[in-house]
Amino acid sequence: MHQNGSGCSGGSGGSGGSASPGPGGGGGRERQPALPSFSPLPSATTRVRRFIQERRTLPLPRVMVVFSAAGDTDKPGEDASVPDPAEDELRKPPASPSPSRSPGKPPRPPLSEQEQEFPEVISLNVGGMYFTTRLSTLRRHEDTMLSAMFSGRHHIPRDADGRYFIDRDGTYFGDILNFLREGELPHRSRVRPVHREAQYYSLGPLLDSLEDIQPLTGEKVRQAFLDLLPYYRDNLERIVEIAKLRAMQKKARFAKLKICVYKEEMPITPYERPLFNSLRFERSDSEAKLFEHHCEVDVSFGPWEAVADVYDLLHCIVSDLGERGITAEQQCIGVCDKHLINHYYCKRPIYEFKITWW
Repeated sequence: MHQNGSGCSGGSGGSGGSASPGPGGGGGRERQPALPSFSPLPSATTRVRRFIQERRTLPLPRVMVVFSAAGDTDKPGEDASVPDPAEDELRKPPASPSPSRSPGKPPRPPLSEQEQEFPEVISLNVGGMYFTTRLSTLRRHEDTMLSAMFSGRHHIPRDADGRYFIDRDGTYFGDILNFLREGELPHRSRVRPVHREAQYYSLGPLLDSLEDIQPLTGEKVRQAFLDLLPYYRDNLERIVEIAKLRAMQKKARFAKLKICVYKEEMPITPYERPLFNSLRFERSDSEAKLFEHHCEVDVSFGPWEAVADVYDLLHCIVSDLGERGITAEQQCIGVCDKHLINHYYCKRPIYEFKITWW
C-alpha cells in the first residue's frame, strides 16, 4: 500500500499527465498518480449555524388571532379571514337598558301584543239589538265575561256600522246593564231568563242577588224536596214517552196515563189506621215482603219521607211538564184495591193524567 509522502512536489501536472521521477532513490519504480482531494463533511454545529442563517433570510409568516363571541365554535377546515366590521357589530352583546328606565317596570310589548284600545263610550250589537254604555260599566265587576271581553286581551268583532258584536239574544241584556249601572234587579216575571243570561256572562253578584228572591228561592226549596226522589227525572221522561207513543198510535190530540203517587211505603187501611205507627215497626222482614208489590199503572212515584204530601208532588209533575210546553191535567180515579194478606189491601191512590199535544 502506497502512502502520500510529505515531500511531494508542489502539485500534479495536467489532468491527464503523470508526475516526474524524483532525483534520488526509487530507481525505476513508477510513481502512482495522486488521489483527488475533497473537503470533509461539515460538522453538526456547522449545519445548525447554516440553517439558522438561512432562516433569517426567509420572511416570517404573519399570524392573526381572532377572538369570537362566547358560544361560537370554529368550523374545521376554515381559514382565518379578516374580520368584517358588520359582523363585529352583530357579535357585540346587547346594550344594557338605559338608566332612566325604572328597574321594576316591565318592557313595553311589541305592537302586535299590545292591548286593544276601547273608547270610553261603547256601542254594542247584542243579537241584533243595539245598546250604548260606558266602558267602565262593562268592567264594573271583575272575573266576569264582559270584563274579560273588554279588557283588551281579546278581539271583539264589529258589525257593518262599527258596533261591537256579541252573539247572544239581547232581549234581557238591558236588565244586565241596569244591574251593572245601578244594581237594579229585574221584575219577578223576568227573573228566570235573566238568571240564565247572568250565568252565561258569569256575573256572580247578579246570580247571588237573584237566587235570594222569588221564584228562585222557592225553586231551591222545591229542588230539596225532589232530591228525596232520585227517580223523579226518569219517571218524568217516561210520562212524556208513553203519552207521545199512545197519541201517535191512536192519532189523537191527547193521551191518558195512570200514575200512582203514594207517600208511605206501608199500605193504610181503616183497620190499622189507629195503630199504624206501631204496626209499621212491629212487622218483621218476612211480613214486610208480603206488602211489596207493583200497582198496575204506567208510572209510580213513592215513597218518600218529608212534610210535603202527595198533592205537592202532583203539582211538581204538572209544573215541570208545563215548563217543557206540555199541557197536563190530573184527577184521582180511585185507589189500588189489590188484596195483600188477610184484611190488608194496597189502597194506594191512582191518578189519571191527560196529556194534550195541541
